[in-house]
Amino acid sequence: MLKVWNMWLVFATFWLALLGTFLTRSGIISSVHAFAQSSIGSWFAWFLAITFAVFVTAFVMNHSHLKSEHKLESLVSRESSFLFNNLLFLLACFTVLWGTWFPKLSEWIQHHTVTVGAPFYNKVAIPVALLLLLLTAMGPLLAWRKTSTESIRRNFQWPALGALVVGVLMMIFGVRPWADISYFYALMAAMLGVLVILTVISEFVRGGRVISRHTGQTLVPSMVHLWHRNTRRYGGYIVHFGVALVFIGILGAAFNIETEKEVGFGDKMTLGPYTLVCQSYTQDSNPNYDNEWAIINVFRGNRQITTLYPERRVYQASQQPQTIPRIYATVWEDYLFLVKDLYVVYEGKNLDTGRPIIKAHLNPMVPYIWLGLVIMIFGTAIALVPNAAPVRVTAPARTFCLPIRSFFGSYKSLFFVLP
Repeated sequence: MLKVWNMWLVFATFWLALLGTFLTRSGIISSVHAFAQSSIGSWFAWFLAITFAVFVTAFVMNHSHLKSEHKLESLVSRESSFLFNNLLFLLACFTVLWGTWFPKLSEWIQHHTVTVGAPFYNKVAIPVALLLLLLTAMGPLLAWRKTSTESIRRNFQWPALGALVVGVLMMIFGVRPWADISYFYALMAAMLGVLVILTVISEFVRGGRVISRHTGQTLVPSMVHLWHRNTRRYGGYIVHFGVALVFIGILGAAFNIETEKEVGFGDKMTLGPYTLVCQSYTQDSNPNYDNEWAIINVFRGNRQITTLYPERRVYQASQQPQTIPRIYATVWEDYLFLVKDLYVVYEGKNLDTGRPIIKAHLNPMVPYIWLGLVIMIFGTAIALVPNAAPVRVTAPARTFCLPIRSFFGSYKSLFFVLP
């Protein structure tokens, strides 16, 4: 099934990798990622054309071997979820490709350059990402070939109810999805992330209960035994869990807050529930770089929780500045699901007053991104563990008798023993 589709996906992946190299090496598109223009661009263009011709030739010569033995029987099946997944990734790929080439195409056609920025990508990438998250939740619970309505209802009932409860709670605590599109996306990401997490948990619990009934073990050892029987499947579920946490971390961007202020000794700036107090500021110089930094005490209420040292350097050799922010994760001050990252940046110095300009950001949920990545790596690692060897049980020998006729004309019983 989908042999032709898979073959062209492989071709397109390789060809687009070459195209990316062409863009950065030829200088055809101005970008911070591009190298200077060189004569290698024309050579690469010919190489791209030859490569595409090789792909077409290979496909034509092997077309008879790519006929599928099976057909897609239902749109509500695990096979169709893989297909929709591929289509969404292709849409995301085309969005990036179109946005990258659009300035050059507009220059060729309209004779003036039109650039695209983050709003263009967000209009497509965010809905695509949410649909991918929905497929991440649905895929494991769909059956091969065809899934019945009763099966969908039974498998999705509790995860969907949990996701709905999370959405209602977010609106009760102040998230207004109708007021801003970013709040709507954040609400959807939270609900779908919870849906993925609950479907993964339900798969482990459902399989663990089956093992527990047959072995008499408790639920947790039964789930470990379940993982040993199919490490790739359940390791993949753990990766899905990590992906959901990454999305939950990203949704916090809708609630980011920031402030900027020129501060002197003892001056304060407020950011959410935190108060930043400038204890002092100074500058220094060494053979490698000149630097300026401030000492910022961070308070929550009347309690000091940490001290940060944002810094700005200017390197002697290149005269290039470098801003070194300081980050504090509020793990111990907030509830686990409201954890934030506090960024404090030394923006520079006001030349008229000699006082530093401090910019502070409070970004909710960012630690979930790192936690999700760690869980994804862990899930990948355990998916690589070989499955446990099946246990072989020696069965007792079976005996039966077969009547045969003896040369005396009577029947006798002859016993056969089978291993």
